[in-house]
Amino acid sequence: METQPETFADTLLGFTVPSRSTRGRLVRLDDVVSDVLAAHDYPAPITHLLGEALVLSALMGGLLKGDGAQMTMQAQTQDGVVRLLVCDFRQGMMRGYADFDREALAELGANPSLSTLFGEGFLAMTFETDSGTGAIERYQGIVPLEGDTLAEACENYFKQSEQIPTLIRVASRSADGQRIAAGILVQHFPDGEEGRERLHVRLDHPDWEHVETIASTITHEELLDAALSMEAIVWRLFHEEAEVRVQHGPRLGKGCRCSATHYESVIAQFPEAERREMQNEDGVIEVDCAFCSRVFALTV
Repeated sequence: METQPETFADTLLGFTVPSRSTRGRLVRLDDVVSDVLAAHDYPAPITHLLGEALVLSALMGGLLKGDGAQMTMQAQTQDGVVRLLVCDFRQGMMRGYADFDREALAELGANPSLSTLFGEGFLAMTFETDSGTGAIERYQGIVPLEGDTLAEACENYFKQSEQIPTLIRVASRSADGQRIAAGILVQHFPDGEEGRERLHVRLDHPDWEHVETIASTITHEELLDAALSMEAIVWRLFHEEAEVRVQHGPRLGKGCRCSATHYESVIAQFPEAERREMQNEDGVIEVDCAFCSRVFALTV
């Protein structure tokens, strides 16, 4: 049987520990982060924040199944320095951007906290999956943006909105002008068998306590070590378990879905009078894509 090559960067790795009713995802982003950030001139605190957000999008989006599955993460506030942070994941393709007050950010120093960046904000998770009948099922959960990091805020989301015990660790750093980010997500399987207590409402379940303790030993250095495969990380954590299964996920990449054709179809839905108001003095409607910073000149 052909041996699967080990996984290092820009590919999602899934794993399960059947005896502990545990599933997880691992990812290390290299070119993906660089490609997304290249479209913007973001200062260091925002590149760190967006790198973390892209990792979280891959980890959570990778839990979904189906060709049309998509996960969108949105952190938003009205009184913070970062007004909006958006990332999404669809079939291995990722994109993201941040809207922030550049002058206010410069006054915060090099390592502002999540609460300093967002103030009293909220975190929204939108999951879209294929129902199997061709229709897209959409679910959204919204929770307060709480915690010292985005990873902690996402843990709180799963605890409050999904009631699934979840551990998330994310690391991000810049070396030689290049941003690299990585992370791990571990969850206890939901179990709804009739006549039994549902595991996902028991945060003190002994299997979960064991897995959480083991997974918590992961270090930022291990996550970011480019020479350490993600299979090796899983083995380091769970080598004492009876069985560990890995599933190689999709190759990841930057995937902004903007195009002139798409925007033309959107603009065409507006009444002619409104389209004229959108035109500049040359009769052109300019549409700016926030994700990739491209400007489309339309003559609809």
